[in-house]
Amino acid sequence: MEVKRRTAKTLVAKLSSVSEQSRKEALSELRLITKHDPLSRPLIADAGAIPLLANTLYSPSSTSQDNATATLLNLSISSPETLISTRGLLDALSHSLRRHSSSSSSAAAAAATLYSLLTVDDYRPIIGSKRDIVYALIDIVRNPNSPSKSIKDSLKALFGISLYPLNRSTVIELGGVNALFSLVMKEGRVGLVEDATAVIAQIAGCEEAIDGFRKVSGIGVLVDLLDPLTGSSGRTRENAVSALLNLVRCGGEKVAKNVGEMGFGVFDGIGEVAENGSEKGKSKAIELLKILLKVVDDDDHHHHSSRELYT
Repeated sequence: MEVKRRTAKTLVAKLSSVSEQSRKEALSELRLITKHDPLSRPLIADAGAIPLLANTLYSPSSTSQDNATATLLNLSISSPETLISTRGLLDALSHSLRRHSSSSSSAAAAAATLYSLLTVDDYRPIIGSKRDIVYALIDIVRNPNSPSKSIKDSLKALFGISLYPLNRSTVIELGGVNALFSLVMKEGRVGLVEDATAVIAQIAGCEEAIDGFRKVSGIGVLVDLLDPLTGSSGRTRENAVSALLNLVRCGGEKVAKNVGEMGFGVFDGIGEVAENGSEKGKSKAIELLKILLKVVDDDDHHHHSSRELYT
């Protein structure tokens, strides 16, 4: 352990060297060590690597940026609290995300680092309050030239952000609904559709979603995903049910009516999840069916009683 500690100190000292060559060598070595030797991670973090790595994200060298973001990602797994408490770290990650068109691998690693930090409940409000980070993640999802790795890592980070209820309206306000739904509609890759619908299901759970989803005919898209003929995976269908349930819980009877009026297909699709989904999927589908059937029943009842008045 002592040898590892000394190595960590030496490499971190090299990060602040005046020689660019020394810094570059130290970076590529730190990246390798943090990838292959988990026990070294806390030692490297304790040796003061994180502020220096964060600074490197502003480096003009894309290789240095890539190595620094990859190292931060590895360190975030073992030392999340050291990362989140480093001044300027989130700004540096935001900088990498915003430069996604010039360095996609660095942006993907920055998004993955955020996702790793977002597994800690307490960090979700902190990261979600950084609007520039939320905007940059949405921008990666929205950009037709983003590689699928960057999109996947950004979707995971947006999912982590949206687990905290007060962040959902920020995601919607910054254009998340359009970006997510257009990805779902034009995307053939199952994994990305699953991840996008997982985020959609989370952000559906806030007041602002009702209007946001209406503008992109979101309910129609979600109902289409439930149709077995669209070839959606089981997980995508469960996410669609979850999104509709969250919308209905927030929007009440009016939204439930909108969903119920989508025709019999919607009941078949939800019924299929209620029968064959995961435990969690089943219980959500059953709850959604109950709400929808109640609205439809009330409606029929209302029609009957109004007809009786005229006979």
